[in-house]
Amino acid sequence: MKTAAVFFADGFEDIEALSPVDYLRRAGVEVITVGVKGMPFNDTMIVTSSHNVPMIMDMSFDSYIKKFGDNIPDCVVCPGGGKGAINLSECAPLLEHLEKAWDAGRLVAAICAAPAVVLGKTKIPAGKKWTCYPDMEGESKAEYQSGYSNKVFVTDGNLVTSRGPGAAEEFSMELVRLLAGEEVYRKVHDSAQMR
Repeated sequence: MKTAAVFFADGFEDIEALSPVDYLRRAGVEVITVGVKGMPFNDTMIVTSSHNVPMIMDMSFDSYIKKFGDNIPDCVVCPGGGKGAINLSECAPLLEHLEKAWDAGRLVAAICAAPAVVLGKTKIPAGKKWTCYPDMEGESKAEYQSGYSNKVFVTDGNLVTSRGPGAAEEFSMELVRLLAGEEVYRKVHDSAQMR
């Protein structure tokens, strides 16, 4: 079974975080929700979205690293949301983990502000085509900006990036396609009554 980790921090954009969780679980992918910055709650965390919706995570980032540090999931996902992306970007161990996932050939995905604000602090966008929320590309390192594209979402090798909440469904379904294959993609697409 394929696995994916979605990283949540206070201020995450609801639909950008929950769409990948929802569609990947529909596709049979084991999804772990990981609280990077929020309120501790036993071994999990309560993280609050940009629209003040509290979410209980499967585990805290510390617990996740203890369990998955050397056994990186097949896919790691960073949702956007201005404050949420900043909170993710301020977690140096997360940035190190994302680079470790990249080096291991895992799928790295980010949406909205996160491609520029989070991945832009890592080596991941180097030499890659990518996109993000319009006018946020300047938040990444200057040498990455030539790879910026104005497309709704971009897949370049193991890097999947997308522009914002309106693209969350396409972004999530691209992750389904890449992790679960065309047949499962079609089943999820049809069962969700997508156009």
